[in-house]
Amino acid sequence: MLNQEQLISKIKGYNDFVDVEKLKEAYSFAEKVHAQQKRDSGDPYISHPIAVANILAELKLDGPTITTALLHDTLEDTITTYNDVKKKFGSEIADLVEGVTKLSRLENTNKEFTIAENFRKLILATSKDIRVLLVKLADRLHNMRTIDAVTLKERKDRIAKETMEIYAPLAERMGMHNIRDELEDLSFKVLNFDARKLILDRLESINPNTQKLFSKISQELQKALIDNNIDATITGREKSCFSIWKKINSKRISLEQITDIVGFRIILENVNDCYKVLGIFHQKWKMVPGRFKDYISTPKSNNYSSLHTTLIGPFKQRIEIQIRTKKMHDFAERGVASHWSYKSNEKSSADTQTYNWLQDLVELLESGENPEHYFEYTKMQLFQDQVFCFTPKGAVIRLPSNASAIDFAYSVHSDIGDACIGVKINGKNYPLQTQLANGDQVEIITSTKKSPSLHWLAFAKTGKARAAIRKYWHDKMPANKETKIHKSSIWVLLSHKAGTLGEICSLIGENKCNIFNVELVDKKEDFLSFIFDVEISNLKDFTNLISELKARSLNFKIIRNRKMNKDVN
Repeated sequence: MLNQEQLISKIKGYNDFVDVEKLKEAYSFAEKVHAQQKRDSGDPYISHPIAVANILAELKLDGPTITTALLHDTLEDTITTYNDVKKKFGSEIADLVEGVTKLSRLENTNKEFTIAENFRKLILATSKDIRVLLVKLADRLHNMRTIDAVTLKERKDRIAKETMEIYAPLAERMGMHNIRDELEDLSFKVLNFDARKLILDRLESINPNTQKLFSKISQELQKALIDNNIDATITGREKSCFSIWKKINSKRISLEQITDIVGFRIILENVNDCYKVLGIFHQKWKMVPGRFKDYISTPKSNNYSSLHTTLIGPFKQRIEIQIRTKKMHDFAERGVASHWSYKSNEKSSADTQTYNWLQDLVELLESGENPEHYFEYTKMQLFQDQVFCFTPKGAVIRLPSNASAIDFAYSVHSDIGDACIGVKINGKNYPLQTQLANGDQVEIITSTKKSPSLHWLAFAKTGKARAAIRKYWHDKMPANKETKIHKSSIWVLLSHKAGTLGEICSLIGENKCNIFNVELVDKKEDFLSFIFDVEISNLKDFTNLISELKARSLNFKIIRNRKMNKDVN
């Protein structure tokens, strides 16, 4: 546990303008009010706020944020009041402490709420000042580091699951990759102890060989740079147990087949050198196709910048390499915390900076969407890789992988999404449900009338698109409970294989849709083309049907307002 002087010395190492007296007062005040309290581990309670303050000092946060860390449990766990804190430390710190306290109370008193609802409350509570979320992340990190002291398994599992599903992806969104990795790995240890131990044992068994190979590869990379008069720092990092576990599951390979356990980072002075080094490596060693990503020209939504490539490198080893400047590396290590600067005074910090992703979340959460729905799709956005597409004027639109043109339209503006009727991708007409790829230029074709289809929910991936579609239809639904029968048509391409027509008819029936007409519209040597006209009493059932057709990789289209023969009811 850091003493007062050690903590202040650490802060003054990067911030000459910190209010030392206020920090000392906060340290002493926290010691005094927590004096009789103990942690689950039996340690003095003051060890926790000091540890949280130390985590934030390592991230080089400003004085008010670290003062808040020292005081963050005083309102909840002692007789201290908001006015007490305001009187002693000012309104800025009192507001920050109160913000963190509100989050802690949500966690402790709302066990009956789902993780989705707690996620909603967390985002809305922290949207006014990002520093509240930074303190909460540091608080959660220290609690996870000491979670072995929690004896009740149910409580331990709940904390770990919440950490994995909320705090780790939020750390990722804020660019704080080291904290994300540690939160994920600590949660993984609780939720799947046996799998983590298996990976640890494997890493320990190959560690001597890994270290030796890492040293040899580093020397070869360094030699290639020296030969080209490039001054660089090369570092290596061993992947976390959880990232290895994710790779095993996503690629469906065994632990023994994982070869790229260590990744390399090349840290340079400027952007030009980054591209020079990329060219040098790609000329000297074979690049693995499809593994190059340029996050310098098009940064991630959390502003992360770097060049990523995978090579069959020295000694025919497959290696992952990240190439970046010192400034990019600082952001990759500290995320949004790297925005705080102390050139003249603490007022130059980035506490008023806005974050588009946070604003988007707040907009989504305030839309009235069902908590489980928005959490499912927001979680998908937090975790997934992204694709970068362009408007006809060259503006970049970031979307989760597998996003459709529908998502693109709503990302531009909700009015564009509601009115879209078609799309041109790279100059060619495509269906709105078409999945977008990196670099696509997308032009949305709109109508003067708003008429988003409820069926779009089967193809929309972003929370913003889904919330807007649901909201539109929620407002359109009649207030009375009379059942309204909807009609739609589905064109499906089927093989000649016996039973396929029956399977589709059964699938439609299982999803509570009534077939009132079937037409064979085309017959070829390899396939049959049918149109099913269906009646729908519940549009959610139809959406589920479309999802199942999509899951079976069937070639189908939805036909809206189809004109049928007069003899068909």
